[in-house]
Amino acid sequence: MSSDLARDRRGADGTTTHTLRDLVDLLPERQVAAAALGRAKESARRRGLRPGDAPRGARREVQLGDARPGGRDPRTVGEALDSLVGQLAWSPGVTAGTIQARWTELFGAEVASHTSYVSFDAGVLTMRADSTAWATNLRWTVPTMLRTLGDELGEGVVVQIEVQGPGGPGFGRGPRSVKGRGVRDTYG
Repeated sequence: MSSDLARDRRGADGTTTHTLRDLVDLLPERQVAAAALGRAKESARRRGLRPGDAPRGARREVQLGDARPGGRDPRTVGEALDSLVGQLAWSPGVTAGTIQARWTELFGAEVASHTSYVSFDAGVLTMRADSTAWATNLRWTVPTMLRTLGDELGEGVVVQIEVQGPGGPGFGRGPRSVKGRGVRDTYG
């Protein structure tokens, strides 16, 4: 919007008129853009489109009066929530929460007792093992774990699993590291 809309204007008779921004409470631009992107992704997913696919043929006109399901048909609560999650771009957060809540169910009790959830970002699940031996063994079973997650959560939701070994306090790297001798204390 132009800067002149953000100020009051004086009419020819000297009265003050208010701008559109004064009358309407607008959402932040990033939130509006994220919601629009989420709606577009959800629409493409429902139509079976994937990134990089060739454009399909000409669109057919919608015929009225057929018995096929349409956009105005009643939906279940689950379908409505799935649509809302897609429109608001909440899918990664919902997936991360599902993985954390079902950790034992997805990986089994023994693996779950020796691993912990670290993060889920852009299809990459990061887990931490409590010993180096467990981390090594889990790296060998990544293809099996990906197949299980594909069956349980949907194909393509988790595309990579990173297994980290046990980590102690690492002061030498990261966003808050300090050059020089560092912390002078003993751990362990």
